[in-house]
Amino acid sequence: MNMQNSSHPVSFAPDTENTRLLRDAFGRFATGVTVVTTASQDGPVGITANSFSSVSLDPPLVLWAPDKGSRRFGYFEAAEHYAIHVLSHEQGELCQGFAKNAHAFENLEHSINERGVPLIENCLARFECARVAAYEGGDHLIVLGRVVRAEMREGNALTFFAGKLGHAANPAADDK
Repeated sequence: MNMQNSSHPVSFAPDTENTRLLRDAFGRFATGVTVVTTASQDGPVGITANSFSSVSLDPPLVLWAPDKGSRRFGYFEAAEHYAIHVLSHEQGELCQGFAKNAHAFENLEHSINERGVPLIENCLARFECARVAAYEGGDHLIVLGRVVRAEMREGNALTFFAGKLGHAANPAADDK
């Protein structure tokens, strides 16, 4: 069903026959874009994810949800320490790189923290996390992490909406 020029709502009960419709409906929620990184027996790995949310300020908790069907799932299911990088609008290529390749660190400015976790530079925000818990979430695993260190900078955000990358302007940056 082509929704591009339709102003009429499409109503449906999600089932295994219409997962594309459900994916398209989920895609109507604009999100930021992150890359989650961790150490592994195969070297540093990363994965692009838009399933990220803050959970609590006290204690400082965040969650994200890796896809169980991903070839990289095993790395992140087992990770006790990881970093979530909120990407700036200038990092679309980086986003695409990690969407295709778990080891997309070549030619990428990064460092390794004391836990062996690769840290990507020049992101809008970075959250270094220690895993607290994981919960079953259908075809994803919901991973809850405690933020042990955070970093942020000014800039515009890389966004994901209706299957495409875009960006959101930082209104605070316009005030300066």
